[in-house]
Amino acid sequence: MKDTKNILLVGVGGQGTILVSKILSTGLMEAGYDVKMSEIHGMAQRGGSVSTQVRYGEEVFSPIIGIGEADILVSFETMETIRWLEYLKPDGVVVINDFKLPSAPILMGQVDYPEGIIEQIQEKANTKVINAAQIAEELGNQRVMNVVLLGALIKSMNLTHIDWDAVIRSQVKESFADINIKAFNRGMDAV
Repeated sequence: MKDTKNILLVGVGGQGTILVSKILSTGLMEAGYDVKMSEIHGMAQRGGSVSTQVRYGEEVFSPIIGIGEADILVSFETMETIRWLEYLKPDGVVVINDFKLPSAPILMGQVDYPEGIIEQIQEKANTKVINAAQIAEELGNQRVMNVVLLGALIKSMNLTHIDWDAVIRSQVKESFADINIKAFNRGMDAV
């Protein structure tokens, strides 16, 4: 693979974007790709924006994705999609988690959560909408929502040739491995 592929994962602190990036990077490295990853935490511990960038290919020189360079944007929280959309390539794909995590000003009643975000994104980009929270709830653990989105990402990027079950087992606590693998498979089925 000569081309470098660019994956941008965005969400809110506590949603597991960094864990997904680590699982993703590990799997890509084990498959023989050169991988670079960077993460930006903002006010992550207070529910602020978090983004991670994963670039992979035959040879990758920088971990940073520029504006208009992301092949895929995976948004763990609906409103975060708008903040990061300019990073998507014109022919890129957006995977949106239909999940709202209101910011402090919204919770305090100072502003309303914007309406119609998904529809706006669908007008601008090839968009796949997933309700990862519902899938995670059906599995009995809301915390695997992030791995549901990882499954959707893997299917969307056609990276199914990698042994993701083994990679997931190597990156999560043994007691949570089975439910995370189920979440991953449900995410793949959702797209």
